[in-house]
Amino acid sequence: MTVKVIDVPEARRYEAQVDGRPEVAGFAQYIRTAELIAFVHTEVAPEHEGKGVGSALARTSLDEARAAGLRVLATCPFYAVWISRHPEYADLLYQARSKVSD
Repeated sequence: MTVKVIDVPEARRYEAQVDGRPEVAGFAQYIRTAELIAFVHTEVAPEHEGKGVGSALARTSLDEARAAGLRVLATCPFYAVWISRHPEYADLLYQARSKVSD
C-alpha cells in the first residue's frame, strides 16, 4: 500500500490518498499562521484505519512544518500522542512563553 500526502491549503488540511486512488483516505485539518501550525483534527476512513495513513499524514505534515520553520501546536489528540511516540519531532512543539512578574 502506497500513501501519498499532499497539502491542500485552500481546504486548510493535509490529505492522504492510497494507491493512487482519487478518494481521500484521511486528512489532518490545521490552522496556520506565519510562525505556527496548529493541527486541530485528524480523520482516517474506517477502511484505512491501522494501515499507516494517520502516521503518513503526521510525518509528512511535521516534516513540512520543520522545513518551513513553523512551530507546532498539537491540539488534535492523534497528533499529540503521535509526537509523544516519536520524540524526534518534539522539538517542533510550541512552548508558551512564561510571563515574568516584577
